[in-house]
Amino acid sequence: MMPLTMVKAGEPSVIRRVGGRAETRQFLENLGFVTGSTVTVVSEAGGNLIVSIKDSRVAIGRDMANRIMV
Repeated sequence: MMPLTMVKAGEPSVIRRVGGRAETRQFLENLGFVTGSTVTVVSEAGGNLIVSIKDSRVAIGRDMANRIMV
């Protein structure tokens, strides 16, 4: 397992675990970051990641991306 920030752009990955406090996990789950979902990093800009998940593109900060293990 590794954090989402370590994944290369364009490489689909399966979410293994979402860490952090309960509020953080709930926030990420509401965006679609749930265990077993496939996520693809589209690009990285200024430390933030743009990811494709469940037919949507979502921008998340590096601190949030580090809590998502793939």
